[in-house]
Amino acid sequence: MRLLRISWEFIQGFRKLHFVGPCVTVFGSARFKEDHKYYELGRAAGAALAQKGFTVMTGGGPGIMEAANRGAHEVGGKSIGCNIQLPFEQEANPYVDDWIDFRYFFVRKVMLVKYSYAFVILPGGFGTMDEIFETLTLIQTGKIHDFPVVIMGKDYWQPMLEFIEEMMIEVGTISPEDLELITLTDDIDEMLEVIEKNAIEQFGLTYPEPQKSKLLGEG
Repeated sequence: MRLLRISWEFIQGFRKLHFVGPCVTVFGSARFKEDHKYYELGRAAGAALAQKGFTVMTGGGPGIMEAANRGAHEVGGKSIGCNIQLPFEQEANPYVDDWIDFRYFFVRKVMLVKYSYAFVILPGGFGTMDEIFETLTLIQTGKIHDFPVVIMGKDYWQPMLEFIEEMMIEVGTISPEDLELITLTDDIDEMLEVIEKNAIEQFGLTYPEPQKSKLLGEG
């Protein structure tokens, strides 16, 4: 019975996401409110990604997820939510064009990697950390290639990066070049540059007609 449920969830995911176009997934906490600096950063990131022609994919909930979907929505881009079913119910934010529920974390992760060309990760909790390190493991072990991981919110993530550099690399549990798998920045242009180099150029994606964004100061 469980095997059937898992198989059906994969089928539903493939059917729903097959036509959404190239995605960039934005991760981050559901707890940040509209007036928080990280919410604004997520909103700007979502708008910039949508202007480059990407569908902005999130968990579909509030906080950073809402911010990224909202940014995409405000410039006429596509946004989608991939929710994980939890004991506490979470409704879709009003800025997603479509929404899919997953019961199993591992099925959801397969979908996120399969249909994403990059991950943009803002401050978050255990779930966000899980996505960071599972993705880095897939890249480190050669399971996925040319997959940018852009971490935004330097003041939040810097201690983690220092731990990786000063402890993991120093004692030899990872290689020095593994740190190069991560781009840490608060700059939207740098985020786009990394994704353009590793996604747009590598996969031959084309640019859409640019749309102006009031959020990004473009009139």
